[in-house]
Amino acid sequence: MHDVMIIGAGSGGYAAAIRAAQLGAHVVIAECADTGGTCVNRGCVPSKVWLRAADLLLDIKAGDEFGIHAPVEDIDFKAIVERKSGVSEEIRMGMEALLESYGVELAKGRAVIKSPQQVDVDGRGIETKKIIIATGSSIGAHEIPGLKKAAMTTDDLLDMTKVPKSILVCGSGYIETEMAFLLNAFGCNVIMAAGSARILPKEDSDTSQRIAMALREKGVEIIPRTSLESVKTTKTGTACKLSGPTERTVKVENVLVSGRVPNTVGLGLNNLGVTLNDDNGIRVNDRLETSVDGIYAIGDATGGWMLSHAASSMAVVAAENALGANNRYRFDLIPRCLWTQPEMGAIGLSEEDAEKKGYDVETGVFPYAINGLAMVRNQVDGAAKIVSDTRYGEILGVHIVGANATELIGEAVMAMQLEATVQELARSIRIHPTFSEAVVDAARDAGNWALYLPRD
Repeated sequence: MHDVMIIGAGSGGYAAAIRAAQLGAHVVIAECADTGGTCVNRGCVPSKVWLRAADLLLDIKAGDEFGIHAPVEDIDFKAIVERKSGVSEEIRMGMEALLESYGVELAKGRAVIKSPQQVDVDGRGIETKKIIIATGSSIGAHEIPGLKKAAMTTDDLLDMTKVPKSILVCGSGYIETEMAFLLNAFGCNVIMAAGSARILPKEDSDTSQRIAMALREKGVEIIPRTSLESVKTTKTGTACKLSGPTERTVKVENVLVSGRVPNTVGLGLNNLGVTLNDDNGIRVNDRLETSVDGIYAIGDATGGWMLSHAASSMAVVAAENALGANNRYRFDLIPRCLWTQPEMGAIGLSEEDAEKKGYDVETGVFPYAINGLAMVRNQVDGAAKIVSDTRYGEILGVHIVGANATELIGEAVMAMQLEATVQELARSIRIHPTFSEAVVDAARDAGNWALYLPRD
């Protein structure tokens, strides 16, 4: 009998298998598709290859600011696809080699849970003491009339060798915003039908405003409070009917389909009595236990924030708890990010959410426009914002829009994890000139003693 059975060899399942093996467990992991899951094959890694290409293109075009005149003669999209596929393959091979080095058995096939102690993998019964579900997510079904013919999924986008002339992006979450930026960078006319009043509705309003402004300046049209009602494709193009405060029809070449749903169908969860959330994600407590004793769930399979780094960090807690520990997972420490230009990194509460929770809020903001390195590199768009509690100086949230924001947010995660106060962060030292100085300067502004901002 195995100590731990993991279903899904994506970011979460892979990390859970290694951590359990490090603790001496006999581990088997089932995977019905490619090792690495969405992140390695159809998400994080492939999209970042494309976004790196977009960054390079924009940087070349901005070379004039530094006296470097380098015209772009051609873009070989096939080469981008080949690099994307090559990087994914290299990571897959590394993952499988690492699992083997830890003695983890990789069972290829589709898993169905028969009981908390038995899993069937394509007809093979596997006995186990504990189960960790890490089945990830997939692109949702096309339910809008006429959409299927015009649909371009994120999977299609990452394999494209020709960029559509125009596209309608439905929604304005993290995936949609990144893809809008990417497509726009390569010359596609992008229209975003944002179902909410603003893009990135879960983020701080200042973050939303800054990213929206950057997209609009690049030519992306954002239509708030609007959703796709129907699609009609003819020889002359695709007409998309939008509903909202005012009805509107837009003509585009394609419609981006990017919404994702947890992969929980067909696992046998209903027969076991595993409780699901409204989005069909598996409900877990802060120990990552499901409603059935001995079964844990992590990552996209739980719904909510569908982020690879959330899955891999949940994996550590789930694996340790499955082997007898009693650790709690800090959902409040999951950072969010965007690899747009400018980038976005965020953690914790927005200013609006902190006020709703009853905190006496103090904010500090430091614009990139007066950060030394940002000025040197001509990357002055954005700002660092800190949301703190006035009474104790607790850091409630950090929101960064600007160059290197996806890296900078890491120190905010560490500060909140170690329960540093905003006063302590304000007195820490950073190398000059660096973008990281903006975080310290924002903390100083929260304490009303910013050194490099004009007096109120």
